[in-house]
Amino acid sequence: MSKKNITLGHSPDADDAFMFYAVSKGIVKSKKIEFTHIIKDIQTLNSMAINQELDTTAVSAHAYVQLYDTYRVMDCGASMGDRYGPIVVSKPEITTTQGIKIAIPGELTSAFLLLKLYCNDAEFIQYDFDQIIPAVLNSEVDAGLVIHEGQLTFEDFGLKLLLDLPKLWYDECEYPIPLGLNVISRSLDLEIQIEVSQLVKRSIAYALSNIDEALDYAMEFGRGVSRSVAREFVLMYVNKDTLDLNYRGIKGLKFMYDSAFTKGLIKKNIKLDIIVT
Repeated sequence: MSKKNITLGHSPDADDAFMFYAVSKGIVKSKKIEFTHIIKDIQTLNSMAINQELDTTAVSAHAYVQLYDTYRVMDCGASMGDRYGPIVVSKPEITTTQGIKIAIPGELTSAFLLLKLYCNDAEFIQYDFDQIIPAVLNSEVDAGLVIHEGQLTFEDFGLKLLLDLPKLWYDECEYPIPLGLNVISRSLDLEIQIEVSQLVKRSIAYALSNIDEALDYAMEFGRGVSRSVAREFVLMYVNKDTLDLNYRGIKGLKFMYDSAFTKGLIKKNIKLDIIVT
């Protein structure tokens, strides 16, 4: 029996590479399906999912508001910030967000939705995520909304923390900040949806049980950072909440969607539909 080909979208980031290591290398495999990996930045994956171009993919929790009718959320693969997450950084002389220009990594990213929950007095300009710190250093913008390894390395560039978004979040909500989700197309048979979700969960479990082995692979996607920084970043976003979304992640998602809807930042508040494996 021939295997069903499934397009699997994920970002070229160390945490995603770590998560999908066992699937990529055939350590975790299936008799029913095989994956074609589509590696793109998260903003591109969000757009591809909106256009229904992927069977299963990582997406921003923010973008899922537009994807509910065509995709279901897996109970694994989520990126949650537990007292950490996207931050706004600037040069030392910037002291306020009022009226300044802030570089953002994409309008559909969860980082941008998080920023808008706590900042409505700035101008937002979209950049590729890896060009945000350079844009701040070159004074193209006053500040930048930083995701990925930049959350750990911004001080190395002489930048300071201007807006501590995770602290603002935890002043209101005790649950993790939902950043990324893994979703799967509703058009696939339920049996395939469950099989894919189980494979992803097994891949995550393997990586967490074989950290150094999976980190060797993830380092290829680490954008030149040291192994210690890559390890810290990866284990920030691939953890027990990634292996099992559980009630903490669901509560965080509900708080984000409820807050954004109340403030008019999203047009509809969705009910979560999660594949439990």
